[in-house]
Amino acid sequence: MVLPSTSPSGRARRARLIAFAALLFAAGCAVGPNYKRPAIAVPPAFKESPGWKVAAPSEAASRAPWWEIFSDPLLNQLESQVAVSNQSVLQAAANYEEARQLARVDRADYLPDLSAVGSSTRSTGVTSLGTNSVNTGAHTIYNAGLQASWEPDFWGRIRRTSEADIATAQASAAELAAEKLSIQSSLAQDYIQLRVSDATKQLLADSVAAYRRTLTITTNRYNAGVAAKSDVLSAQTQLDSARAQLVNSGVIRSELEHAIAVLLGKLPSEFSVGERTDPIPAAPEIPAILPSDLLERRPDVAQAERSMAASNAKVGIQTAAYFPTISLSGNRGFEGSPLRDLFTKPFTVWSLGDNISEALIDWGSRHDQVLAAKAAYQSSVANYRETVLSAFQQVEDSLSTLRILGEEETIQRAAVAEASDAARIALNEYDAGTVDYTTVATAQVTEFANRETLLGIQQSRLTSSVALVAAIGGGWSASDLPQPSAVTARHPKAPADSH
Repeated sequence: MVLPSTSPSGRARRARLIAFAALLFAAGCAVGPNYKRPAIAVPPAFKESPGWKVAAPSEAASRAPWWEIFSDPLLNQLESQVAVSNQSVLQAAANYEEARQLARVDRADYLPDLSAVGSSTRSTGVTSLGTNSVNTGAHTIYNAGLQASWEPDFWGRIRRTSEADIATAQASAAELAAEKLSIQSSLAQDYIQLRVSDATKQLLADSVAAYRRTLTITTNRYNAGVAAKSDVLSAQTQLDSARAQLVNSGVIRSELEHAIAVLLGKLPSEFSVGERTDPIPAAPEIPAILPSDLLERRPDVAQAERSMAASNAKVGIQTAAYFPTISLSGNRGFEGSPLRDLFTKPFTVWSLGDNISEALIDWGSRHDQVLAAKAAYQSSVANYRETVLSAFQQVEDSLSTLRILGEEETIQRAAVAEASDAARIALNEYDAGTVDYTTVATAQVTEFANRETLLGIQQSRLTSSVALVAAIGGGWSASDLPQPSAVTARHPKAPADSH
């Protein structure tokens, strides 16, 4: 059996080991509150959700881009360009990379600082020998070596700083996802309005053709002496008014096309979308989710939650200022003259030391800093809860809008059919001479107005569908947030994105 050494050198080694262990233990502590997500009241079901169909297992697992539910190849093509060309998205991506690099910087604070030093000092002096003084002449002292310093993280200041910066980087990643979703939904809504603009233009073109036929009938009746000149003028006015509206429809379409170009990061002069004459598609079915899932699917909620975690860590950073700062330092090198003999054993020098500093009187500054950090945390908690409330509001708004618009569209389609029949019958009766022209004009205007209203309802249903998709996160998940190891990795993958 080997007995532990009781020599002075052995006791010194044990003392150093015990001190080192104490350092490690102390460095494992972190003052300040540990983060815990505040409780949020979540309803068991959405108020406006009756009839909202739950997704089939295959749909829920597909993780396909959300815009594919509209079954429009051109929309798919445009949406796929947002992540690589939209300037707001690229800015958010750069902001995330900046936050990630700042979080990486914190890792260096755990390790000692090591630096190379060197200097040369030339001086002259006088040496006293009894009553005589001897001029020693000019000489140069050279110095070269390494210096190291380390501040052990006794109170967890560095750890809390790292926690705050990693959470901030994760919040930035969530902001990037939220910005991308916002731009994608804006693009989809602009594209839908463009499609409706094409449909409105087609409706106006059909009306112009119908009014031209009416004008021909009215003119023939006037020439036959069975209609008044006023009927011809009224028919001509109705036709010209429709033609003017047809020309004006190009204004809105051009503006929408320009808006889509900017969302894609392109010059409006370099982008165009061909006109479409096919019918407006029906609003798609959007798979339902549980209210409890909403908190994990909204990137803006995740951003607010991660910002809250960062604020909590900053309370610990300020609390650590109550405790003394302890640092260890040392150097090893060479000092002497001449230069050619500097790096030899006789010129070897070294030193070890430590430093402890603590402010005795700060006039309440540290206390105020802690209170300020706690107030900032409470502010972030309120912001988080407000973001959650807004998320639920947006889902409920979209659900109620879609439900009401669905009922309205059913009624409006019946109104269009009735108005169309009324206009056709009125024109036949006018041609037969049983009704006056006013009846025809009124019926045709009513038909056009009802068809235009139906297009507006269809547009609202489609854009509300986009709003609902965005309100439930667009397929994003909190699991897509980069983990701390990914945040601090040297060559990380881009933040996870469901699209």
